[in-house]
Amino acid sequence: MPDLGRAFLAAAARSPRACAIVDGPRRLTYAEWAVRIGNAAAGLDALGLRPGDHLVTVLRNRLEAATLHWACQLAGVAVTPVNWRFTGAELAYVLADADARAVVYEPASAVAMAEAAAGAGTGTAAGARTERAIPRIALDGALHATDSWEDVFEAKAAGSGLTPRATADDVSVMLYTSGTTGRGKGVPRRHRAERAAATAHVAHHLHAFGESTLGVMPLYHTMGVRSLLSSAFLGGCFVCQPRFDAEEALRLIEAERITALYLVPTLYHDLLGHPRFSPERVASVRRVGFAGMPMTDALVRRVAEGFQPELFVNHYGSSEVFTFTVDQHATRKPGSAGRAGLHQEVRVVRLGSTDPDDTVAASGEEGQIAVRLDSGEAFDGYWRRPDADAKALHHGWYFTGDTGYRDADGDLFVTGRVDDMIVSGGENVTPVEVENVLSRHPAVAEVAVAGLPDERWGQRVAAFVVRREPVGEDALDAHCRASALPAFKRPRAYAFVREIPKSPVGKILRRRLVSGDYDLEGEH
Repeated sequence: MPDLGRAFLAAAARSPRACAIVDGPRRLTYAEWAVRIGNAAAGLDALGLRPGDHLVTVLRNRLEAATLHWACQLAGVAVTPVNWRFTGAELAYVLADADARAVVYEPASAVAMAEAAAGAGTGTAAGARTERAIPRIALDGALHATDSWEDVFEAKAAGSGLTPRATADDVSVMLYTSGTTGRGKGVPRRHRAERAAATAHVAHHLHAFGESTLGVMPLYHTMGVRSLLSSAFLGGCFVCQPRFDAEEALRLIEAERITALYLVPTLYHDLLGHPRFSPERVASVRRVGFAGMPMTDALVRRVAEGFQPELFVNHYGSSEVFTFTVDQHATRKPGSAGRAGLHQEVRVVRLGSTDPDDTVAASGEEGQIAVRLDSGEAFDGYWRRPDADAKALHHGWYFTGDTGYRDADGDLFVTGRVDDMIVSGGENVTPVEVENVLSRHPAVAEVAVAGLPDERWGQRVAAFVVRREPVGEDALDAHCRASALPAFKRPRAYAFVREIPKSPVGKILRRRLVSGDYDLEGEH
């Protein structure tokens, strides 16, 4: 059963009456959902999409987005989900870069769709424009469409759509990286890699048959895709939350008896900080997992106390290679990303080197983290980006761009990004280490650290703090002095901000801090 379409059909045959998906008042069993997925796959056929073609979706987490994901697996079409907040220029770029054969969107993205259809910013990575018109299928009466969802995906014969046509080597999904500088990169992932990644996710998080999960991590992100696939593999229930809201998430967890969470640390922070959070409301949650960015020591403790999970997993990976390392005991050694996952081998390579054999010599020495490309979960290379391949792929290894070190026990610690490294007076300072220290101060709600230009030092360490209660620079500096943080790593500047700028999936946007794009306390 190498393709994902057959995996879904097997789940539907195994548990036809089990609840498969919840989206507001809409609830479908596996048998009912299979009919809808078959209709959608037949609709792809009617549009003229063939195996290997790309379907771009600009949707929040909703029944239709999940249905299209599975329909594409059956039809052999490469689903290409993108952020529904994209501008017209960003959407136009993806439509051209991916050679999209059709696009599906909803009212939240209608303006961007109109701009993209008009050619605003349209171009491939090389800058060439495309004039090819493609079907634009709208949900909920969104404007600027050529077709409606109902006409295309609900009026077809399901029987023809339920015949799997993909192979293990066909592209299942193409995710676009967020792109910290310039355009995002397409990450095509084959059925075999997606299947291996979902299976590993089940194993690493010890998921059980019938598991229910909160589907709030977006389906244009690898974490959202993993939650969707692993849920179906086990006949579980995927509970859609189209846009994160802490109160609504708590309501869904309580009402739907959610058993497993897989979120970025930011969302745990928001759940725990909500005035109506209580351990009783989340008592059904047995497994807690996080990924996407490190979790501060203070937040690890708060999650453990608030959720009291049976399993607390730090899952470190990427869109390109889903799993790097796993630590199933996040409270045992806060900050540790654990050891290599089920399909992986991990090395810490000397900074500046592209030779995977040039590893650091001692525990505690920092380097760039590299993982094997022949892992079952890995991609084969970026979509039409030989420049990106040349930067990241070396001698059969993927150089992640992350910095880290191993401790004396062999556990991996991720310290930041190569590009985020602060070099102050010739010394390397990783933001995460400083953030961990400051996060332990009781008055600090959130903190991010970045390097600001400095004429003397090259860069100076700056801390951007969201306060839980009044505290000043002197008190925070005294806190750092009392810790084990070396003097050269102590912040030399503080800014008290209303919020830390983050990406749509909760990653800290340090470049905005460096450029001054943030709001200080009291500013509007």
